[in-house]
Amino acid sequence: MKKLLLLVIAAIAASSLMCCKKKIQETEPQRPMFWTWLDYRPTMNFDSMCAVMDSAGIDGLMLNAPTPDDYRRLIPIANKHGITVYAWLWTLNLEHDRKQIVAEHPEWLSVNRDGYSLADSMAYVPHYTFLCPALPEVRQYLKDRVRSFAEVEGLEGIAIDFNRFVDVLLPTTRWPRFGIEQDKEYPQWDYGYHPAMIEKFKALHGYDPREQEDPAQDTLWRQFRCDQVTEVANELAEVVHECGKVMAASPFPTSKVGSRMVRQDWKNWDLDVVFPMVYHNFYTCDPSFIADCALENERDLNGSSTQLYCGMMAFDTTAIFECMDSAFANGAKGIALFTVQGLRTPSIRGRFKAYADSMRAVRAEGKLAPRPGRAAAADPDPFSHPGVLARVNKAMQRLMLPADAPKDAVLPDIKPGEYRLIERNNDLQRYLVTDSMSGREFKVSFYTFGDVLFGWRVAATDTPDRVICQ
Repeated sequence: MKKLLLLVIAAIAASSLMCCKKKIQETEPQRPMFWTWLDYRPTMNFDSMCAVMDSAGIDGLMLNAPTPDDYRRLIPIANKHGITVYAWLWTLNLEHDRKQIVAEHPEWLSVNRDGYSLADSMAYVPHYTFLCPALPEVRQYLKDRVRSFAEVEGLEGIAIDFNRFVDVLLPTTRWPRFGIEQDKEYPQWDYGYHPAMIEKFKALHGYDPREQEDPAQDTLWRQFRCDQVTEVANELAEVVHECGKVMAASPFPTSKVGSRMVRQDWKNWDLDVVFPMVYHNFYTCDPSFIADCALENERDLNGSSTQLYCGMMAFDTTAIFECMDSAFANGAKGIALFTVQGLRTPSIRGRFKAYADSMRAVRAEGKLAPRPGRAAAADPDPFSHPGVLARVNKAMQRLMLPADAPKDAVLPDIKPGEYRLIERNNDLQRYLVTDSMSGREFKVSFYTFGDVLFGWRVAATDTPDRVICQ
């Protein structure tokens, strides 16, 4: 009888707990739908900036400020304008405390396949000072730092950024800036070879990845580095959730793209909200990139409680609305802009606010859903992307002009012939195309990660040093 009574009490308690959870879920407020990232500077008139956000319909702010006390001062100002604030924090890449940490703990810095540490060398740009995620002391430092921000009263959440390695591969549009072509993973940009990382991998798998003929082809080693970054993200999420705050992140466009480019397999992170940075102008320069990323992300997050948003560049043109339509039509729950300052003219800000208000109304009516008849999955076939092919044609036209031709020069007519495949590997498809009007030949390369068309480049065979990626 006593045993039966205990079972009844346990059942009632479990039922009450379920009801309590259901009630909490039902009463949980909707998260902001339109966000922006913002770097705070002491010279900034933050109140005026919040007024600009409000005028554009922005109701969420990922704010990057140096200290917790900055947030204590700034959050009431943002709240006055109806704006929710998350702390936008760089993690594995140092920022506000860069000089101090590099000076005090150079042994924490990441090491590349050539054996060079970021404490003594540079990868791409000076502000790339990434830490080794395998070091317990690095993890503790990051957890303590995140906790100091998460404990700020009035702060709704933490949005982590730069929780990754150095880019082993850059988007094709960035190659000309650095005078490189990353047709494969090269040692100088391949990071994660800190002695602590190597020893941890050897203890788990029994060999040194540096002994492989080509470590870039070792998928076990690649996934191990992804897993180290994931462990950091999830340890930080535990801290954030202990403080009763929302855990968010601003990762690369898709988990597969992130895994290949920066060892960032973010689909396995314990996130409440994710803002993938689907900056299409960094990749194919076509809005179809946003749609494909949203489709792949929705598929990878299937069954997860993580809310999927889309982070995109702000344009002071009507192009921003086409980009947002692509995101919402394919599963995004909201938008984040980098940044609201890109909406420079009052007319575009006014149109943006009208768009934001209309989408909030759609959500309030429970009608925010992907469009009927949308694609079931992302399409990696470049010939299924007419917008991309149109840009490729324009690149061919530009390459037919002299190198010093002005940007507004009239482009010659072309009539591209058949695309003849001349090279293929896991990520690359390269074609030879002849313009039937001029007889000039072009090499057109398309790059895919996962099911997403990631980038393209065009070079004329008679002027191979001239390359156009957008």
